[in-house]
Amino acid sequence: MLIGIDVGGTYTDGVIFDQGEIKASTKASTDSEDIKGSVLRVLEQLLGARNPQDIQRVVLGTTLVTNILATGRGEPAGLLLLPGYGLPHDAYSISPHTWYLKGAVDFRGREIEPLDQKELAEALRAISAKGLSRVAVAAKFANRNSKHEQEIREYILENYPDIKVSISSEVSGKLNFPRRAVTTYFTAMTLSEWNKFADEIESALQQRGIDTSADILKADGGTVSLASSRIMPCETVFSGPAASTMGALALNRDKLNSVVIDVGGTTSDISLIIDGEPLYAAKGAVIENHLTHVNAFAVRSLALGGDSPIIVVNGIPELSPIRQGPAACFGGQVPTVIDAFNIHYALNIGDAEASQVKLASMAGDHALSLDQMTAVIVEKVTERLMKAIEEMFSQWEKEPAYKVWEVIHRRKFELQQLIGIGAAAEAILPPLAERMGVHLFMHKYSAVANALGASVVRPTLSVQVHVDTAANICTIDPGGKQAPLPQGAKTQLEDVKALACKYLVGIGGERGMGDYTGEYKFFMQEQFNTIRGYSGSGKLFDVGVQVKPGFIKEYKGVRS
Repeated sequence: MLIGIDVGGTYTDGVIFDQGEIKASTKASTDSEDIKGSVLRVLEQLLGARNPQDIQRVVLGTTLVTNILATGRGEPAGLLLLPGYGLPHDAYSISPHTWYLKGAVDFRGREIEPLDQKELAEALRAISAKGLSRVAVAAKFANRNSKHEQEIREYILENYPDIKVSISSEVSGKLNFPRRAVTTYFTAMTLSEWNKFADEIESALQQRGIDTSADILKADGGTVSLASSRIMPCETVFSGPAASTMGALALNRDKLNSVVIDVGGTTSDISLIIDGEPLYAAKGAVIENHLTHVNAFAVRSLALGGDSPIIVVNGIPELSPIRQGPAACFGGQVPTVIDAFNIHYALNIGDAEASQVKLASMAGDHALSLDQMTAVIVEKVTERLMKAIEEMFSQWEKEPAYKVWEVIHRRKFELQQLIGIGAAAEAILPPLAERMGVHLFMHKYSAVANALGASVVRPTLSVQVHVDTAANICTIDPGGKQAPLPQGAKTQLEDVKALACKYLVGIGGERGMGDYTGEYKFFMQEQFNTIRGYSGSGKLFDVGVQVKPGFIKEYKGVRS
């Protein structure tokens, strides 16, 4: 049996999936101040009288890191930057606690300026005086040579053993220094609370007699082991939209061009599927208005959900972005979007009379009829969703995969269907689909599709290898490790591809995903000749290989 749990901003959903069927499902309110408690309550409800020894897999999608960063609860961290030559320091607006140090390497990884030990000592004294217990270190081209980052970490460990250090070469091996610095900084800020959460989840599973370890859903729609997530917790941001996208694919196996809309209580998440493949954000996830090296789907969250309260401003019904509780038809005190759709379309959801009483009272207070009230709200909701989709398409058009589709098919992209996810989708999305002139796909299990998606997605892994034959060295991401080349200066592209596959298998094995490392695809193969004087002096290779998001081998669909 497989357990999937998805922590949303309003509700936490859970399912038990076994042999093609959802054996149990549950939904509980999310306590944003106690994510662990929300997860454990759902876990308790799912297990019931079942034998915990029968649980083979537990996958969690959690908003913990997103909440930490959005609410400013992250542990204050110092940021040591070694930007080298180029942009002025004010181009790096990342942290209020930033120190700039001398020391630089070039794009080949050759040291061109040594680390200034005096500057380092002064910076650490200042960090210590501010009481900062975490430090992020990022040096330009540290993914080519991490010498300076390693020296800084050794200095801190020796002189300030209570300060925890995150270095960028171990967080990401990709080029683009600002994104690597931001990703490392957010890692340092969230690592302590994430590790506490991971400890609590491990303890909870042990207490309930579940022998299997937990996996965590990532922003790219794959999973990573709970142990591996301790290295880079930022990979778990936006796991909610990832869960809804993979849940949509789990329920709808047709390879159609689709917009996925997950209508939650507080927000609606929107993503795109092209020919059965989720569209990625080519530049990485945007966290707190900063581009990062976190692989993620191209998604957008809209502050509009089934529990969005209705208010009246200057005699006109409007929507408030601040949730005040459940809909009136579910015992709430304030009428919401769901109540308006409930009455306008006579859906008979929950206590429909309560919806009518609350809406009629509000309408009467402002000299509006009930029909006017509900019609205006339905129109505003539909318009906002449609506008959000149109705005997303203007962004999606810039993504490489979108452009490639149009080149291959020699025509403009054509949307074929909407896929509704979430309990409120069946009520809210039909008018939108009708206005857009596309089919709306809803499934019996659309309300818990996020949790289903979490339970059946497979692990993902991306490995990149950079080779410099003149220096006789290869650098591996993730991890930032460096090693000599087996073939030395004679290394060719096929050798580097074999090397990348070797590291994919090795790292995948360490992460417990050996069953899937054979299902890899190359996403990057580049070769450059280097010239010294008037003759070639070596070659540079960059090869990327990955296990893409998909489903575990056992998953063949869900019986309705």
